[in-house]
Amino acid sequence: MTGPGVPYSIGSSKVVILTGAGISAESGIKTFRDNDGLWENHKVEDVATPYAWQQNPELVWKFYQERRIQLSEVTPNPAHYALVDLSSICKEFTLITQNVDDLHERSGIKNVIHMHGELRRLKCEQTRISELRMANKDLESKYIYCNCCSNPIKMRPDIVWFGEEPYHLNKIYHKIQDCDLFVVVGSSGNVYPAAGLVNLASNFGAHTILFNLEEPINSNEFEEIIVGPAGTTLSKWVNKINNYENQ
Repeated sequence: MTGPGVPYSIGSSKVVILTGAGISAESGIKTFRDNDGLWENHKVEDVATPYAWQQNPELVWKFYQERRIQLSEVTPNPAHYALVDLSSICKEFTLITQNVDDLHERSGIKNVIHMHGELRRLKCEQTRISELRMANKDLESKYIYCNCCSNPIKMRPDIVWFGEEPYHLNKIYHKIQDCDLFVVVGSSGNVYPAAGLVNLASNFGAHTILFNLEEPINSNEFEEIIVGPAGTTLSKWVNKINNYENQ
């Protein structure tokens, strides 16, 4: 295990960040799967698959409406703001997230790539057109209908469920193949294809770093591993980079 060294110049680097549930957990959002295998007391297959939506849309809708309402109750934490600081000193900065919350945007990051969708958005089941729907009337228990069809269609959460392909994969692969530094923050290493992106980065010559509360199952794929709360470890690392760049 290595410490948070700075063997590269961030100011001349193309940096890609991948964030997972761990960074949001420090803001009070539960990680996708607790140790007991449940997500907010639900089996994942009951709330996060297309089959679940077909079989019990009432349960799935209620579950995601509760998650959408929760967004107003949480705020970005120091790890989110550390990434904002990092973005200001890189040659090129790309943030990819597995998370479906909007904490990166609210911290000040622009053009976040959401590979698993967004809680703020709903999608027409017929046209697949996605809409930002976060007005008070959109957070009620009743179903929401689209604005794109002549006969409005019931919308579903614009979330990538198990069995569905993540969004923006071509763009993600291109950014990682072209980066100098690939940093993963708060990811368990369990969910693919996200867990395999470190291998892609390494194969194309990027330096790889992991920040996580504990070592994930794919920790051996990284050149540097920094264990601890991201709000602390990431902030210290960015401060060290700033000092290095200003020498």
